[in-house]
Amino acid sequence: MENRRARVIALYLPQFHETEVNDRFWGKGFTEWTNVESAVPLFKGHLQPNEPGELGRYNLLNPETRAAQAKLAQEAGIEGFCYWHYWFGGGQETLTRPLDEVIRLGEPDLPFCVGWANHDWTTASWKKRRNQGQGQYIFRQTFPGREDEKAHFERLLPAFRDRRYLKVDGKLLFLVYDPMKIPDASAWMEHWNELADRAQLPGFHFVGLADPIPRIGFHNLRNPEWGIEEAYARILSMGFQAVMPVNQKYAELRTAGPLKKVFFSLMRRAREGMILERYHYPDIIEHYYTSQDSREDVYPQILAGWDRSPRSGRRAIIYDQRTPEAFERMVAQAVHISEGKAKEHRILFLNSWNEWGEGAYVEPDRRFGHGFLRALRRQLISDGQE
Repeated sequence: MENRRARVIALYLPQFHETEVNDRFWGKGFTEWTNVESAVPLFKGHLQPNEPGELGRYNLLNPETRAAQAKLAQEAGIEGFCYWHYWFGGGQETLTRPLDEVIRLGEPDLPFCVGWANHDWTTASWKKRRNQGQGQYIFRQTFPGREDEKAHFERLLPAFRDRRYLKVDGKLLFLVYDPMKIPDASAWMEHWNELADRAQLPGFHFVGLADPIPRIGFHNLRNPEWGIEEAYARILSMGFQAVMPVNQKYAELRTAGPLKKVFFSLMRRAREGMILERYHYPDIIEHYYTSQDSREDVYPQILAGWDRSPRSGRRAIIYDQRTPEAFERMVAQAVHISEGKAKEHRILFLNSWNEWGEGAYVEPDRRFGHGFLRALRRQLISDGQE
């Protein structure tokens, strides 16, 4: 058996299939591929559009596609997928079918967990239109109370019972996108652990995503990590066992400096899209990790890139010069950070497996082929062989 140096769990977007909601708000047949195909270069050397490689413009309702994805992930050293899950309260949900099919069929034989994307959906969520602003609400994220918490738990119970479900310290790994949005997260987690006990399940290892916004000022020059530890402490004090940091704003500040970041912020408010907010991906990764990432209760993120222009056009923040070589340097840093932790906690969340509309994916494409997957394998598999 191959010896992995870290536990890489890839975030997985289930948006690549038709749904009634997408048809109604964005047109018949809309999927994330609609955005990807319509992307255009916004400056010289801008790598758009991105075209899929051997998997093609797949449909996630096709079991052969899911099997091929799992095979590629396993070969690259990825331990499992974290499926984004959209439960808005009151029984409202969407993009459920790919994971439901994985559970119903019992394949592919790849471990998985669930990440609750507990945020609103608007008509600007997936495809921002001119003069649309935030758009009209499609789903508002609500938290109706204990009965809804129970219904949510029971909706996911088949997943929690699945032999493939990922565990940490013997507990079910469950990621929350916006922990601060839950009105009483401590009570919710306690309730779910009670429900798990009644269902003869081992309970949960809750992980909260942290995306602290650095306060821009001269203090950032002296202490650029200012505020990050406090943000993590708030999440952990609610009862989460660990934090998954998103360090993009921190890295942008370190890369651009306070004055340039203030300028971008002001221009975004005054006339969004007039000036592109661009950073070099190699520079971002050099400034991405903080001293907090080496903590036992922090599970760092590996960022495969960032370019939301397929969804947002000139309003997007873009990291250019994305290459497998630069990505491999980031993976190497993340693996090194995790080495001092207990083996069970050497978790790295990969952002992501297939976020094509955000320019954050490792699936094969026509430009780099298997380059990103090979870079992962070289750093994750201890023998270093491909």
